[in-house]
Amino acid sequence: MYGYIGSMRTEPGRRDEVAALLLRSADALRAFGCRSYVVGVSDSDADVIWVTEVWESKEAHDASLDLPEAQDAIAAAMPLLTGEFTRQETTIVGGLGA
Repeated sequence: MYGYIGSMRTEPGRRDEVAALLLRSADALRAFGCRSYVVGVSDSDADVIWVTEVWESKEAHDASLDLPEAQDAIAAAMPLLTGEFTRQETTIVGGLGA
């Protein structure tokens, strides 16, 4: 299984709007091999969002980015972001949601 943990910085005051955009199509991901998709906000930085994902494979994750729902969310969110991102890919060995 494939894991992805990423963060993004929003323009000041836009965090909740971006989080809502990311969650808008989360249910559709299940049909494409997503086992867990969690959006969280930082307790120490009002403009940072964390996304934690577990997928059946990296290929399933990568293919999900081409879904119309994902493309729409990305297009809507990009103008609200500063361009500061982090990412970490992992190999899932087990746990709840895996």
